[in-house]
Amino acid sequence: MLYASISTVLSLQATCTSTFGRYVSMQSLLRLSWQNEHQFVGDVGCPVFVRWERNHSQGIYRIGHLWSTGKWSLLNTGGGEGVEVVVNEPYEEDGESGHFTHKIFHLASKVPKVIRMLAPKGSLEIHEKSWNRFTEVKTVTSNPDYMKDGYHTTTHTRLVKAADCDQDNIFSDISSDIDDVIHLDIVNDPIASSDYKVDEDPTKCDSGFGNLSPDWQKSEVRMCVHKLVEVEFHWFGLQGTVESRIQKVCPRFFRNLHRQMFCWTDNWIRLSIDDIRVWEDEVKDELDKTRTIGEVRGMSEQ
Repeated sequence: MLYASISTVLSLQATCTSTFGRYVSMQSLLRLSWQNEHQFVGDVGCPVFVRWERNHSQGIYRIGHLWSTGKWSLLNTGGGEGVEVVVNEPYEEDGESGHFTHKIFHLASKVPKVIRMLAPKGSLEIHEKSWNRFTEVKTVTSNPDYMKDGYHTTTHTRLVKAADCDQDNIFSDISSDIDDVIHLDIVNDPIASSDYKVDEDPTKCDSGFGNLSPDWQKSEVRMCVHKLVEVEFHWFGLQGTVESRIQKVCPRFFRNLHRQMFCWTDNWIRLSIDDIRVWEDEVKDELDKTRTIGEVRGMSEQ
């Protein structure tokens, strides 16, 4: 939810100074599908389905997503900006156990120039804390140095077997009120020219497992990933602005990441979770080196 967080913060900064008013809550659902042995699709808004036809596919998707997240961090870090890994370690809390991460996203060039000129110190840093107790993940993003308790985004992720893929109430224990659903397709959706790369195009990248055709979704489903995205903020008069920003940038981020994830399959398909932990340590070291040197890299605000 990095770019949803960026857009929310920049929208608030662009529109208000010290106005602190009514509480507003917004929820949206993301749907992604990964079908066939190495094939994806997606929907974004309030449920997210990722479908992958393979035995034990939840574990394999986990490997792919963790590896691709690390790779994405490297591609979006440099020139004084990007991803800083503060904590990456196992956790046990309230009878639960899993893996905890705390990251800081340094974002100055990821927002419009006018916002960069006006933004106070700390306002363009987003903190992300994630509790991954496979097959469920909770991720919270916030802006504690500037907005403090005035804003946070919570993303709930659940990996489920095929029998539960069509359930609309998979998050009924969290919320019964979904505001919006936006459908994504990593093959057929339009891609911004600034985002497009031939080697990240699932119809052309030749990952070693074949490319995707326009009708790639027509196959047996083995698993799904559901994501519930909740945004809460305490700023007056900005619900429409923030919602429109989120509806723009969330689909873009998730679509691009999963297009990359498919095309990067050769890099992670044979890895174990132990291999991933070694990779994550290597990524942290590389991020610490590259964040302060070179040029700014990666996605920018459109």
